[in-house]
Amino acid sequence: MKKIEKWKLEVRRTFGARLRELRHVAGLSQEELALQCGLDRSYVGQIERGERNLALENIYKLAAGLGVPPHALLLNLGTPSFVREAD
Repeated sequence: MKKIEKWKLEVRRTFGARLRELRHVAGLSQEELALQCGLDRSYVGQIERGERNLALENIYKLAAGLGVPPHALLLNLGTPSFVREAD
């Protein structure tokens, strides 16, 4: 697998884990969060499992549903190694 492809998968999985963590802190089920955000519950589950590459608008919807700023969902994503190597 190419470095870029591995990084994309890593980003989706890391984002999903962060979403799950914040959802648990908020005491919400996937269904409750989905209802608050106007998203489908299965879509939220796919995001948490790292199966979906979501749109920026949905990051904002999820953040609003969790009551956190959008950047809180992006913590821990880091810089991809292929970008660091180009420096």
